[in-house]
Amino acid sequence: MNNQYENNNKFFSRFLINYGQELVLLASIIILFVVVSQVNHRFLGGNNLNTIFAGNAYIGVAAIGMSILIITGNIDVSVGALIGVLATICGTLAVSGYPIWVAWTAPILVGIAVNSLVGIIVAYAGIPSIVVTLGMMSILRGGLISVTGGDWITDMPEGFFLAQQDFMGIRVPLLALIFFTILMFYIMSNTTWGRSLYAIGGNPEAARTSGIDLKKGVVIAFAVHGMFVGLSTILFATQLNIIQSTVPPNLELTVITASVIGGVSIMGGTGTVIGSSLATILFAAIGSSLIFIGVSAYWLRAIMGILILCTVLADMARRRRVVT
Repeated sequence: MNNQYENNNKFFSRFLINYGQELVLLASIIILFVVVSQVNHRFLGGNNLNTIFAGNAYIGVAAIGMSILIITGNIDVSVGALIGVLATICGTLAVSGYPIWVAWTAPILVGIAVNSLVGIIVAYAGIPSIVVTLGMMSILRGGLISVTGGDWITDMPEGFFLAQQDFMGIRVPLLALIFFTILMFYIMSNTTWGRSLYAIGGNPEAARTSGIDLKKGVVIAFAVHGMFVGLSTILFATQLNIIQSTVPPNLELTVITASVIGGVSIMGGTGTVIGSSLATILFAAIGSSLIFIGVSAYWLRAIMGILILCTVLADMARRRRVVT
């Protein structure tokens, strides 16, 4: 009986260590919904919930790829600029007479190609990812404005708007977020490739000793991240009837923040994609709740900054405990 009790305690302890951040985020979302709905019952209205869950799903999908990248010890600050460029490509192909499937496929392929190039530079030239992606961000931002002048793209064909469709009453973006979150959580937890990502970011020397090709692993992580940027772009570009050929403001910060607040260590080696998806929903809910209780939505940035600092400090404290 004592052994069973000890085993149960160990199981729950490991569970809390591995998924404590996710539980905190889930509890925060539930509490926020309950409290704000008491202040303003319209907060739980269908249109608002649709905006919170489906309207921000593209951020969650991008955060899945970002989480994979940060777990390897890298980061991509050009993700917002790339989504802006890919959305413009997507819309341009759609209005130019190409089949809709071509317009949807192009962002994925271009996203993979661009981020594979970035990964190759990071892995084989030894340049820190933040430096390479800062350069890529400038190239993409400048190139997009120079080529398009920030014009709007309109008159896309009717079947183009994937994010406006639903299946069994559930919007496609939310279904996509749920599907990709579950899929990548399983892959990263139960496959050799998934576990290698944690090894690359957590202990590169041990990973190299165990036979993991670090450079190849980093390139593949960037490529997979690029795929999710492309998928995110499809949801972003098809949710409204117009596409503005500019970079969405602060999008890269929101995506990175969702990953970090979701429990992915900025130093690499730990975290899950479930946390990043929950953090995306939490941010959207906080932003909406501020409006419903009459507080300026600009406070959301301050709240995100506070959450980032608290999460990073907590992660550093946890790492020190592990070392000691």
